[in-house]
Amino acid sequence: MTNQPNVVLINCDDLGYGDLGCYGSTLNKTPAIDGLAADGLRFDSFYTASPVCSPARGALLTGCYPPRIGFGRFEGVSVLFPGMGLGLAPEEYSLASLLSDAGYRTQAVGKWHCGDQPDFQPTNHGFDHYFGLPYSNDMGIQAGGEPPTMPELAPLPLIADGQVIEQQPDLAALTGRYVDEALKFMRVSDERPFFLYLAHMYVHLPIYVEERFAEQSSNGVYGAAVESIDWATAVILAELEAQGIVDDTIVIFTSDNGSLGDNPPPWGEGESLGASNGALRGAKTTTWEGGQRVPGIVRWPARVEAGRVSGELVTAMDLYPTLAALCGGRVPTDRIIDGRDIQSIWFGDAPSPHEVFYYYWMNDLEAVRSGRWKLHFSKHGAEQRELYDLDSDIGETTNVLADVLADRPDVVERLDRLAEVARSTLGDERLGRSGSEVRPVGEVDDPAPLTRYDPDHPYIVAEYDITARG
Repeated sequence: MTNQPNVVLINCDDLGYGDLGCYGSTLNKTPAIDGLAADGLRFDSFYTASPVCSPARGALLTGCYPPRIGFGRFEGVSVLFPGMGLGLAPEEYSLASLLSDAGYRTQAVGKWHCGDQPDFQPTNHGFDHYFGLPYSNDMGIQAGGEPPTMPELAPLPLIADGQVIEQQPDLAALTGRYVDEALKFMRVSDERPFFLYLAHMYVHLPIYVEERFAEQSSNGVYGAAVESIDWATAVILAELEAQGIVDDTIVIFTSDNGSLGDNPPPWGEGESLGASNGALRGAKTTTWEGGQRVPGIVRWPARVEAGRVSGELVTAMDLYPTLAALCGGRVPTDRIIDGRDIQSIWFGDAPSPHEVFYYYWMNDLEAVRSGRWKLHFSKHGAEQRELYDLDSDIGETTNVLADVLADRPDVVERLDRLAEVARSTLGDERLGRSGSEVRPVGEVDDPAPLTRYDPDHPYIVAEYDITARG
């Protein structure tokens, strides 16, 4: 083993700030993840760069705000859809490429959602191998037809190293298959360190779970899905223990955006989900805290003190330069990277390196946070100027804009100045502003869906019978 640590990055789908026991859940049983937090560092102000899937994942993999890499808007919608000719540009230098060039073997397992065309798939972005779904699990053939915002969908493809190996897979069995692939990768006899990116399908809709998890859940199928993630985490941690590489491995656990909350799904079935963003306002698709403040846990027994909790503002984008520094990687100097090296927070009590955090909905700057203050400008195209003190009001319940303008107008003036920096460099489409420091999205000519419906094909699941999407 070299002095380069292994890295296991677990990224959940739509898991909320209040869905884990270590973040206050009393509904879902998550002993393995709670133990991960107890043995490491839990962040209480860990932000994803977008409240929806594709831009959040692109940001994590590149260390950049979504508009900077052309990931703000995709043909007028907020995420990538099957067969689109857009994706993560081949010129982007992903976290996997960075670690691969530093001598790591790399594997992606699970949801990708950064483009399904060959140029955009994981094996063309630094991963040696890939096994998983190229986009969300509600983008296959499903009961109830497609919502009006979705195109006509083809069978859901399961991919291995660029090849469709199965269509309409059994979603209840898929997490177990993901764990199997992860274990195979971890067990390869190789002296090089490894980077495993395990991007769960759960808890995105529709939720299908194994019967054993459904039977023990106190929170319906949603709780069963959360507990499936916990089981998968326990298996990964047990494998590290069995191999004797616990001290040599950084384990990171997070989510791509907030949950849908305890609300009915956006489309399909009308029953509440049982999801939670805790005390946070808002949910997935919003730039309220509930849309972008998510669980964030780091365990590295050799270096990270157990049982610490940090309230410093950090982001998923920070993983890029932090892991580069710790793993011997090279952060490119020919482009802007928005993430910051936060190892001083991992290992000590340093303050956040972020003067400001920008909340984007597609290409609209909707809010900024600096320190305790968060100033909102708009919500999905409609102006909504409000100010919140997150130190005393994490739930954004009391708009203090008028009072602060009267007593401390400099606070609002400073936030407006910081917002102007974003509008100038990253853009603000609502105000007709173009960014001067953005890079183009990846594009290919003549894109095509990876699958097409064939009535004679022996699909494992002809049609997913749950109508819930979102």
